[in-house]
Amino acid sequence: MSEKLRELRERSQKRKKLLAQALGVSSVSELRHALGTTLDVLPKKKAVTDYSSEGGDKPVPKEPDSLVYTDSSTFLKGTQSSNPHNDYCQHFVDTGQRPQNFIRDVGLADRFEEYPKLRELIKLKDDLIARTATPPMYLRCDLKTFDLKQMGSKFDVLLVEPPLGSGWRWQDVLALDLQQIAQPRCFLFLWCGSSEGLDMGRECLKKWGFRRCEDICWIKTNIKNPGHSKNLEHNAVFQRTKEHCLMGIKGTVRRSVDGDFIHANVDIDLIISEDPEFGSTEKPIEIFHIMEHFCLGRRRVHLFGRDSTIRPGWVTLGHELTNSNFNAELYASYFTDGRESTGCTERIEALRPKSPPAAANKPRARARNAFRARPRPRTNM
Repeated sequence: MSEKLRELRERSQKRKKLLAQALGVSSVSELRHALGTTLDVLPKKKAVTDYSSEGGDKPVPKEPDSLVYTDSSTFLKGTQSSNPHNDYCQHFVDTGQRPQNFIRDVGLADRFEEYPKLRELIKLKDDLIARTATPPMYLRCDLKTFDLKQMGSKFDVLLVEPPLGSGWRWQDVLALDLQQIAQPRCFLFLWCGSSEGLDMGRECLKKWGFRRCEDICWIKTNIKNPGHSKNLEHNAVFQRTKEHCLMGIKGTVRRSVDGDFIHANVDIDLIISEDPEFGSTEKPIEIFHIMEHFCLGRRRVHLFGRDSTIRPGWVTLGHELTNSNFNAELYASYFTDGRESTGCTERIEALRPKSPPAAANKPRARARNAFRARPRPRTNM
């Protein structure tokens, strides 16, 4: 019992430190002042146990020495409104912080702290992906003129990150002949921003022969740079603090029967990370983890990559690369003798989330007052 209590106290202390870091205070001891909880803190433990004023023998229960939060206004500083929702909104107006800054455990390192089985699953999959990854290859080329047939391979996972505004328009992206490098059964991930990009992204998927199945959303925090965004779009109604990555499927892939090719439900469709510096085109590295965890295929290609995105297990194409090492024959040799998939272990199979059983095997319940066909009378032939 003492070990469990010690573990709970350590976890509570860690959360207080993370909250102190998010609020910009120097230590945990200053949290009370920063959160404005002076009046909400119950008295500390007394050295001598108090007894009731009526002379009873029963001791008065000791009050815990901890912060007591009664509502959301407890977390706010310097607000006077009696409406917690208004206080919540006013807090972000005053400090310039985005609400998503205060969501706990969004990083890859601490996301599964309270879920040991999921943490073990992610580690096992990462180790397996690292062992089976091909050496990183990259090819500097202008994708407006480069013939993708020269790759000599088709891929299981395609990541497209169009550099819109840097000499590329959606019509140029639409003209890419991705059918030449897509396996009959494969997945495409397309970064498309927001607003118009969502419509154009769907047009691209349709033209390339993919059907849209998911929408991964990148929610941007501004912990390092609080305040209004410097990248305000002239035609935007709201301040945009998110981007979308559309996911498309080509071929017949079912999560219930294609366990040799996909592991569904391992990751979520939400990424929360810091907004990059103004003018940067970097995307969160977590998108690679999502793709690698989901698809067991080892052939992966990244279009419009950069030196910073070169990664084991991937072929990177783009005009911003400073060098090339791609060899079509050498790359094809990595997938001979049935080595096209990362495979799976018994432990991963036991830990990973499974699809629910097919409903077709269950008897269908008849609705009340449902129509029943009247049996046909027998006739003697």
